[in-house]
Amino acid sequence: MRNFKLVLTYDGSEFSGWQVQPDAATVQGTLASAIGRITGEKVCLQGSGRTDAGVHALAQVATFALASPIPADNLGKALNANLPASIRVLEVEEVALDFHARKSARAKTYRYRMHRGAVCSPFLARYVWHYPYPLDEAAMRGAAGLVAGRHDFTSFAAVDPERGREDGVVDNVREIFASNWEPQGEEFVYTVRVSGFLHHMVRNLVGTFVLLGKGSLTAADIPRILEARNRSAAGATAPASGLFLVGVEY
Repeated sequence: MRNFKLVLTYDGSEFSGWQVQPDAATVQGTLASAIGRITGEKVCLQGSGRTDAGVHALAQVATFALASPIPADNLGKALNANLPASIRVLEVEEVALDFHARKSARAKTYRYRMHRGAVCSPFLARYVWHYPYPLDEAAMRGAAGLVAGRHDFTSFAAVDPERGREDGVVDNVREIFASNWEPQGEEFVYTVRVSGFLHHMVRNLVGTFVLLGKGSLTAADIPRILEARNRSAAGATAPASGLFLVGVEY
């Protein structure tokens, strides 16, 4: 068997997330079907992480094994000819058999885009969270670094029944290497680089920072929310449309 690594980009607007689901269009399912049509093989495709419904990717990574002798370059061209326009394969390469898209990852970067203008173009709306209401952006920028470091992020994690160690204990400890908000034209953009992400973690961080921007929370509340290890202590989950997986590091 040969182990292949894909780097792909996709518009998540019309997909029910990454992971295969019955009777729903997903990125993983669409890719697996395309590979099957090209090679005649049923593949077990592993992504670097599961993006939610409506979440986009600039450089998602996936791995899978094939017996087919097809060259990597030809496989990439064939995939782009068989995939919908909302998914494009950027790179294909054969890698060592022990390389795994998720288990071999060392860090991931996500970006969340808020559109702050009074009017959001319909050609942009599916890629941002349109939020034209008052926010103390300086306060949000100042507090962004308070979540950096190694913490238990239970307060920012959605309950995921599919996660957990063999002993039944869920490990929500992660390390955030960088966390910052920056204005970019009419957008206010949050970028976070972390060892690994929990379900809804970035969107829950964004929702919490928005409460701080509205004055409902202060910077002093961030450590308290982390220490609470309780989802109800943090803000609401921000919409999926503004979230992008930017890249994965190995």
